[in-house]
Amino acid sequence: MRGKRNAGQGFHHKHSLGQNFIEDEALLGQLAELSLVTAQDCVLEIGPGFGALTRPLAARAARVLSLEIDETLLPILRVTLERCPNAHVVQGDVMRTDLAALVQAELGDGAPLRVAANLPYYITTDVLLKLLRELPQALSYAVMVQKEVGDKLLSGPGDEGYGPLPILCQYACEVRRALDVPAACFTPPPKVDSSFMVLERRQTPLFAPQDEALFLRLVRAAFSMRRKTLLNNLTAGLSLSREQAAQAIEEAGLRSGARAEELSIHELCLLSDRVHALRAHA
Repeated sequence: MRGKRNAGQGFHHKHSLGQNFIEDEALLGQLAELSLVTAQDCVLEIGPGFGALTRPLAARAARVLSLEIDETLLPILRVTLERCPNAHVVQGDVMRTDLAALVQAELGDGAPLRVAANLPYYITTDVLLKLLRELPQALSYAVMVQKEVGDKLLSGPGDEGYGPLPILCQYACEVRRALDVPAACFTPPPKVDSSFMVLERRQTPLFAPQDEALFLRLVRAAFSMRRKTLLNNLTAGLSLSREQAAQAIEEAGLRSGARAEELSIHELCLLSDRVHALRAHA
């Protein structure tokens, strides 16, 4: 089989798509192993590029479905994956694709599902939240992200990056940094280092709010204006009166002037339950 360099001869990386590829075969094998893929699993891969990671994933998995936005990479992928009969590539934009429908149509619902992705930095947050929302059945999400984003995913109350993204990821998943990957490992090298993060889906969420949809809305509302207090953000974001918001905060045992970045996931869950109770008795 022709190597990746030959298959990609003449290809021009598109800065607008955040294209940065890894060529080191040993590193690619390590990333595939860290992705937790087993012979029983189906894998949805987002952003296969030249297919360098697709091959070691296909060697471990039952099937691999790769979603690639760049049409010019499709003929290259046909060459790269010609000896991977269990790998299939479809063209599409992850942000415009119904991932649940795609997985159902291409992979069915019989085998366990895992996700692997090399995410363009400018859409990392949107893609991660979309994966959590649309593919809750996935056992894990293994994603290459900017190192700063990896730090954010692990952050807690009071940390600089703490907000809806780490809260929603930690609520649904066990989050860990599997490997730091220096910029020099990519072609072309990005301006920052990366982290390979593995999010393993919890069998049950970290906490059990009475109304999960309300909890997710409350988290977003609480951080909507970081300079505002929790009272102001809940009033605006959840259509509560100031009296209702103040009552919910008090009943959750929180300070009246608290800000969202001070609160743990547990405290946000308690607050959500107080809002739920207020609405139930309204």
